[in-house]
Amino acid sequence: MTTTWRSVLIVEDEQSIRDVLVELFETDGVRVSSAATFEQAQQVLANNVFDLIVTDLRLGGRRDGGLQVMAAAGLLSPEATVVALTAYPDDANREASFRLGATHFLEKPVALERIAELAARAGVPTAMTPTIGEAALIIR
Repeated sequence: MTTTWRSVLIVEDEQSIRDVLVELFETDGVRVSSAATFEQAQQVLANNVFDLIVTDLRLGGRRDGGLQVMAAAGLLSPEATVVALTAYPDDANREASFRLGATHFLEKPVALERIAELAARAGVPTAMTPTIGEAALIIR
């Protein structure tokens, strides 16, 4: 049986959160890349196409780091589902995120189950939803 690989990019400057998100996606059939800054994310995006991108809005103290990630992703991985995470869910951030291609806008803290559900909708398995066929039956 041939495995269809799905690719995920995690962009988060907080190491502990980045590690948890990477672990969530470390499952059969998924290639996970991660970055802590916009500059790192830009390098990874330049060399890979992603199915799912999960990015924090504020990266390394930069208010617009995640927005820049979304803008780059729109050019380099235009088909990717983009999940924006933020502890600052004001209307301006929400509107800018959607304008730059975010599919989902989530306020931190966010349950890993919610991220796993959104990933499953995008066809990306996680440690919580390892087989998308089964997950699709659950998610409406």
